[in-house]
Amino acid sequence: MAKIFALALTVWVLLRFGFVIGSHKQEAPYRIHTLFSVECQNYFDWQTVGLMNSFKKSGQPGPITRLLSCTDKEKKNYKGMHLAPTLEVPSMSTHPKTGDWYPAINKPVGLVHWLKYSKDAENVDWVVILDADMIIRGPIIPWELGAEKGKPVAAYYGYLIGCDNILAKLHTQHPEFCDKVGGLLVMHIDDLRALAPLWLSKTEEVRDDRAHWATNITGDIYGQGWISEMYGYSFGAAEVGLRHKINDNLMIYPGYTPQEGIEPILLHYGLPFTVGNWSFSKLEHHDDDIVYDCGRLFPEPPYPREVRAMESNPNKRRALFLNLECINTINEGLLLQHAADGCSKPMWSKYLSFLKSKTFAELTRPKLLTPNSRKNQAAEQLDEPGRPHPKIHTIFSTECTPYFDWQTVGLVHSFHQSGQPGNITRLLSCTDEDLKEYKGHDLAPTHYVPSMSRHPLTGDWYPAINKPAAVLHWLNHANVDAEFIVILDADMIMRGPITPWEFKAAHGRPVSTPYDYLIGCDNELAELHTRHPDACDKVGGVIIMHIDDLRKFAMLWLLKTEEVRADKDHYAKNITGDIYESGWISEMYGYSFGAAELELRHLISREILIYPGYIPEPGVNYRVFHYGLEFGVGNWSFDKANWRSVDVVNNCWAQFPDPPEPSTLDQTDEKLLQRDLLSIECGKKLNEALRLHHIRRNCPDPSSFVKSNSDTTKEAVSYRKLDGVNGVDTQESALPAVKDGLFSSLRFWAIALWAFCGVGFLVVMFVVFSGRTGKGTRGKRNKRRTYLGMSDMNGRDRLLRGDLSL
Repeated sequence: MAKIFALALTVWVLLRFGFVIGSHKQEAPYRIHTLFSVECQNYFDWQTVGLMNSFKKSGQPGPITRLLSCTDKEKKNYKGMHLAPTLEVPSMSTHPKTGDWYPAINKPVGLVHWLKYSKDAENVDWVVILDADMIIRGPIIPWELGAEKGKPVAAYYGYLIGCDNILAKLHTQHPEFCDKVGGLLVMHIDDLRALAPLWLSKTEEVRDDRAHWATNITGDIYGQGWISEMYGYSFGAAEVGLRHKINDNLMIYPGYTPQEGIEPILLHYGLPFTVGNWSFSKLEHHDDDIVYDCGRLFPEPPYPREVRAMESNPNKRRALFLNLECINTINEGLLLQHAADGCSKPMWSKYLSFLKSKTFAELTRPKLLTPNSRKNQAAEQLDEPGRPHPKIHTIFSTECTPYFDWQTVGLVHSFHQSGQPGNITRLLSCTDEDLKEYKGHDLAPTHYVPSMSRHPLTGDWYPAINKPAAVLHWLNHANVDAEFIVILDADMIMRGPITPWEFKAAHGRPVSTPYDYLIGCDNELAELHTRHPDACDKVGGVIIMHIDDLRKFAMLWLLKTEEVRADKDHYAKNITGDIYESGWISEMYGYSFGAAELELRHLISREILIYPGYIPEPGVNYRVFHYGLEFGVGNWSFDKANWRSVDVVNNCWAQFPDPPEPSTLDQTDEKLLQRDLLSIECGKKLNEALRLHHIRRNCPDPSSFVKSNSDTTKEAVSYRKLDGVNGVDTQESALPAVKDGLFSSLRFWAIALWAFCGVGFLVVMFVVFSGRTGKGTRGKRNKRRTYLGMSDMNGRDRLLRGDLSL
């Protein structure tokens, strides 16, 4: 009877599991919606077909909506309602009050209408706004482009000269905020809600200002106010205080030659373009009903092999390939649309065969952003009228290991969200052997550096020396045009911008954070290793330094690191402050002593960096988490050292254990509450970065991601970690938390726990009645082993707690 009951229970649980799996729908961490505006005309229908085909090929996440502006008369004869997911918008091509004919106004009208009437607008975080005459080449992910709330990303429209003259002064109260942008717009939904009504009203306002339509005022070559809608956007955005991150690398006009190292993800075919004797202009197809003419495509362009023969310059040849990709993607879309509309299969041709070939599929596979393509030009901000802020470049040093890869993912993600101006570069130190097997080349813009973990002259193993060695290599081999350099560690999460003007850095006056445990600045260690011991500052972690100072200083940083590392006679804790007395913090002294040699005195700020687990000072907006120490909230804790050899970056959907929700915290002690809130924020940010990384890596849908416990355990098997500080060989187990739709379901866990208890009870009863014994003895032995393991771990944690450098 018991066996029958157990079998029935098992079947029931499995059925419930299947129900949970099938009914769960995974949602992206941020919801994206793509929008484009058209009218009820053949001209826009073939553009819609091309854009929709590229949208599907590109892997762009989220839905897309066509904002279709039609008059009642146009709608009666319109044939293209099925061409795209559509929201119908009342046409304002002829203005209902002024009678002015200006179809471009339908774009802001359509967006206002969508925000007001579409259910989709209530369930979205980010919007990507495109024009119909565009081809998407790869996913447009707002956070990857650096978009933030209040800081949209847009393409550069340099011809909008009205931002610089009387036009802006007439039409916005903040002409200094007017940005020359358009084409591609990526913004937070809250920003669009604030902007859209002003976009419309400013468009009407500029369109009505006929006295200032002249080319020398607007930049409109026709002098007819045709680009009033573009100024409506820029002036509306200025009114609500939106400052754009301007990226001139994401979008390109076919016919233009891209810069080397740039991979545009958007083609805007607003201008005629040619390949040899072949040419295409959208204006020549204004009334073309090609969408509804079965089997007809636009004239076929040359084939790739012909382009290779006609152009030897690789960059110009790449530009011609973009031209081919644009028209061929439109023709492929027409071919697919004709088939969907029930057209008979066209006769075979060489061109049709090419469009269906693997070669064409490979040429048009989704393009990912290159590091150079990500570079944004922040809208200019001024300290004083007429004085722009200096350029900044952020750098950090890592090695070719999984340990540094997940730290890189966290830091780079937080960099893009922080609003930090300028670019970021990872200085990646690898041996030739490591580099051959390395999988993380795409994690960050990277400068590759030969590893000095094993010193080439002394054979000393000291990986920390790679930091000054990498900075020196970067300065000598990279084209650095920034005025100030911000140097971070990989195990940091940025919370806000770190700028020289806010923290008062200057030439000859770097800024850093306090490392008070560097007691060697006060004793014989400084007297031995610098001529100016009185100039030795106890600093590290975050460094803001003028490029001229860094160029003079970098070599000294490296040499002083080698010098202190070789001085084994002074490794003692009472001299260095190093609790392990192993010379592990020699690189930090190398920094302080090298700076002292040049008498670089630091401005030391305690408001830039905080260690999670520390109690924050009231009212301080810390810009960086440095999670170099173990920290925890309640029963949850995080210690980066426990994840030294676990590959959470290349294991789909792997992440760290989730911290508790803020709502569960004790509210009675404000200081402890703020401490725990910061700890939770740091843990959540790391997991958020990993989730987005897995999405970018095209990991399979988590609801269908099934892996056996044994397979997962093999990937995150207990590993032998040699502690390079104290020489103790410890055994640890670290298993990445893999979350999917099933295991994130509270209902599943309740059912599973109930089922397990029931089955367990039946098993116990069966064992008791069958006379088997001995289970309790094994349980006691396991319990003792677990207790001893926890004791060892806690002892090691107490040791690590004193080390701020790891």
